[in-house]
This record gives sequence, C-alpha cells and structure tokens, in this order.
Amino acid sequence: MKLVDALRDALRRRAAGRKNGAGAPPRKSRNRAQFNLRGRLRLVVGTLGLCAVALVGRAVDLQLIDNAFYRQKADARILREIPIPTSRGMITDRNGEPLAVSTPVESVWSNPRELLKAPDRIPELARAIGISADELTRKLTQKADKEFLYLKRRINPVEAQKILALKIPGVFSQREYRRFYPQGEAMAHILGFTNVDDKGQEGVELAFDEWLRGQPGAEKVIRDRRGRIVENVDLVRAAVPGKDITLSIDRRIQFLAYKELRNALVENKAAGGSIVIMDVNTGEILAMANLPSYNPNAVNGAPADVRRNRAVTDLVEPGSTMKPLTIATALNAGVVTPETRVDTNPGYMAVGRFTIRDVPRNNGVLDVTGVITRSSNIGAAKIAARVPNKTFYDSVHGFGYGSSPSSGFPGESSGVLPPPSRWSGSSKTTMSYGYGLSVTPLQIARAYSALGNGGRLVTPTFVKGQQSEAPQVVRPEIAHEVVRMMETVVTLGGAKQAAVLGYHVAGKTGTARKASRGGYDPGHYFALFAGVVPATNPRFATVIVINDPQAGKYYGGLVSAPVYRAVMEGALRLMDVPPDDIETWLAEQAKAEAKKNTGKPVSTQAQVAAAAAAAVHP
Repeated sequence: MKLVDALRDALRRRAAGRKNGAGAPPRKSRNRAQFNLRGRLRLVVGTLGLCAVALVGRAVDLQLIDNAFYRQKADARILREIPIPTSRGMITDRNGEPLAVSTPVESVWSNPRELLKAPDRIPELARAIGISADELTRKLTQKADKEFLYLKRRINPVEAQKILALKIPGVFSQREYRRFYPQGEAMAHILGFTNVDDKGQEGVELAFDEWLRGQPGAEKVIRDRRGRIVENVDLVRAAVPGKDITLSIDRRIQFLAYKELRNALVENKAAGGSIVIMDVNTGEILAMANLPSYNPNAVNGAPADVRRNRAVTDLVEPGSTMKPLTIATALNAGVVTPETRVDTNPGYMAVGRFTIRDVPRNNGVLDVTGVITRSSNIGAAKIAARVPNKTFYDSVHGFGYGSSPSSGFPGESSGVLPPPSRWSGSSKTTMSYGYGLSVTPLQIARAYSALGNGGRLVTPTFVKGQQSEAPQVVRPEIAHEVVRMMETVVTLGGAKQAAVLGYHVAGKTGTARKASRGGYDPGHYFALFAGVVPATNPRFATVIVINDPQAGKYYGGLVSAPVYRAVMEGALRLMDVPPDDIETWLAEQAKAEAKKNTGKPVSTQAQVAAAAAAAVHP
C-alpha cells in the first residue's frame, strides 16, 4: 500500500509541475524517479512470481510427490475395508445325511449419523424391525458418533428386502450365514449350537469350531456419503469356506434312541434320561441322546441346565452295572474261577456300621455266574474282598473309571474313583456293587465295550473313522467269560425285558439311589441297564440311565431294559447285523404261525419245525 501511495504522490506532483510550469524537478531528478519506479515494479512483479512458483511447487509436491498423508485422509472418508462372510462347514452323519448346515441370511444395519438426520423416519423403521421408536432412538443416540449399528441380525432375505424397500436414509443390509439343524431336539446335545457371530458354543460345534468356521475374506470398497458402495476397489483377502466333518452318529439310530427314551420318560414319569450307543470295536458313538432337550434352532430361552450333555458331564453311581467289572477283576487276578462257590447266607452282611442286603431275597450259595445272574450285593462284596486293594483299584481304573474318556467332547467328566489311600473300611465293599464311585453314562458304555471286544479299552469318538490304540485291560478269555455270564441276566435274571428276538443279549441291570446332601434321597433312584449285543460277536455297547422314575417302577430291569430292547431291535436291523440266535427266532416264528391258524393248534415238534421252515422260506 505504501508503494502505491508513493507512486500516486509522485504522479500528482509531476502533473502539478507541468501545469504551473514552476517547481518542476530537474531532468536528472526526473530520470532517477522513473528508475526507482521501474525497480519497484520489477520487485513487486518478481515477488509475486516467486510466490506463484512456490504455490505451484507446493501443489505439485502435495498432489504428485508427497501425497500419502492427504490421500490417507481422503481414503478414510470414502474407502472402507469390509469383511466377506464365509459359510461354516457342514456336519453330516456317518451316511452323509446333513445334521448342521449354514444358510445365507441378511443383517440390517444403519449409519446412525445419517439416520439421525431423518428423525421423522425413525418410527417407521422401528415398526419394520419390531421395536419401539423410543428404544431405536435411544440406540441411535448412544452410537451417534459411530457409522455402524446392527438393527436386526440374521433374518430372512425377503424380510430384509422389505425393510430396505422403505428407502430410509442410512439403512443398509449385508450378507451373513446362519446355522440350521434339521434334526432339532433329537441331535441338540451332540451338535450344540453357534452364537449370533456363527461361532461354536456347545457340543461338536464348539469342539471342532476352528475346523468348521473357515476364514472370512476382506475387500476394499468406495462408499458415498450415504454409506452406499459405489465401487469395489480391491480384494484384500479371499474368503475360505469352513471344512465339513463327518460324525460317527447314525441319524436313524439317533432318532430311534431319542424317541424311545422320550416314551420311557413319559411312561415312568421320570425327570430325565440318557442313552449312549457305542461300537465296541472302533469306539465310534452311533447315538447319544438326553432328555430334557432343547431346540438348537431357537436357543434363546433354553436354560443352561437343559443344554448340558448329561451323558458326558453328569455323574451317577453305577449300581449293579458295576458287578461285571468286579467279577472280571477277580477272574483276571486269579482269586476266583467261574465255578467258585460264594455263600451269601443269610442274605445280609454287616460291614462296619453298615448292613448290606440282597434284594429281594436271600440267594444262598451261588457260583460266580450266579452272583451276576441274581445281582447279589453280598456275593460281589465277598468276591471283591479276595482282591488286593491296589489290584482292585488299578483294574477299575483300567476300565476307564476315574479318568477322562478322551472323546474330545467339551466338558466331559472324569468321574470319581477314590484311590486306596482314601478308602475307609467299607469303601471297596460298596464299590464292588456300584456305590462310593461316580461315573458318566459314556464311561459305562466304554467299560462294557471293553468286555464286548475281548478286553480292549477303546477310546470313544464322535468322528467317523477316527480310531486310536486300545490297551488290553483284561485277558480276552476273561472278557468273553463275563459276557457269557451276563447273558444269564437276560435269560434267567431280572432283565428278561431286554431280550431281542433272534439275538443273544448280554447285559446287567442297575438300580442306584440318588445322592443328596448328607446321604441318599429316599424314594428317588436312577434306573440303569448296560449291555452288549450280539453276545456271541458283540457289535454295540449300550447304556440307558433313567433319572428318578415316579410311576411306581424304579428297577433297571423294569424301567430301562424295555428301552434297550426297543432301540436295539431297530439298530441291529438298520446296521444289518445278522442274528446269532436263530433257534429262538424260529421258535417264535412258529408260534406266530400257529396263532394265525385258528382252530389248528401246533401240537407236535414236526409241526413246529414245518411252521418255522415256512416262515423262513415262504
């Protein structure tokens, strides 16, 4: 400004001098003034030029050379890295039938900043997603400084499109996956479930979560100011789908076991129950069901107690199902033989301050087989007394009691088997017939599988084809002998209702009082049955536990044995296991033919044989 004012004054004085003809500066002074003016103008122009060059240089530097900072700032406004969802691996049964599949769903979300600019549309959106306008406003206000808020997750794509069709500002949807379980309650405790983020929470879903879940991908996109994707920029990471897994479970046997267990609970007014079916040679679990159950497709509201897989987590005293293991231990130790006589008179025996009894009667003198057939508590106690404490403990522990079954199932229990150092004077006596130790139904099934496969203790597994080494816990001839003894329980003893037509069944009943704080709860029992079939070449070890039957019957032979027969009849047929008791089957077929021929009774052996032959070869 000073330079401009100086120029104006100089020009004004010059004009005045010319006009008046007086006071005009000399010629030399005029030349000097003109030179100073031109120099100043050059200085101004040069300064402005340098500023322009500096500005252009800075612009070039920012735009072309050192642009990372401002590019980052710009990208932060429009460029986003979004996840690419991936499907979870499918779970199938041993025959390839789907048990758990992932289905595509949509999740509706909003940009709270954008949505809050249209408050008049919030009530309409609240009605569409099924919540109150006040609640939606509160959620949006809490996230007002954010750009993402889920409104409704994992819904049907059609429902999501209806919400998007409202064209409410700041409302969008994205693809996700939701787990679906076709078998529902029947398979709930095995499969478990996933949470809202599709991560395994229980059962097989949790045990094999890393294998099943896969790896989500990611891509860079450009969003406009409303949050809409306008361009896909780059694939950062490709999505990797989860891997499938084939379980050892047979869907058909599983549903059969679940159905028969449910019928038994209704008939006996029981509080709950569990069933385990295991392949004695491979350790594969073919079925495992628990009641009460829940729907894994709608887990919300199901209490944690119902979601627990009680067949692997809950403990029960095994009762008389322990006696075959006691006999196997004594035979393997060489302290008795099958012909050894045991005097159980007079039907009761004092052990310390306790008295043990045989129910329902005094069994007199029994051989070792008779102890199992009659389920004699006194006989089992007297036989166990002949076995050294450490030998008895090591043998029972060798059958898997007191240690984890190692099936890989989350939360499986090791049970309770006190070591000899913690025994009292009556500990071994009570353990010999199933009290003073606690096991899970899975552990019982595993122990009986060892009896069924020649004394080898297999590791239970839920994965088809997964096997491990099986240690020998008793000599093969001992295991076969005990199985033969258990056959008499079904043919002569208290488990006649477990008989399966056409098959030799070896099993043992059990009735255990329910423990409560400070003792046992009168009138409350666990009814058990454990068995292997076919007895001549065992394939399946099965255990049934009914919790607290209250319909008048509580013995294992009356409550659990009928469930065993119903389930095994179907399982043997479904697995194409050939009969090993043809004679009994033919006799029953002959009787059936005789009943059809009314008025023509079958009276001779020849007629029975003829009818049997006709039944086999019509």
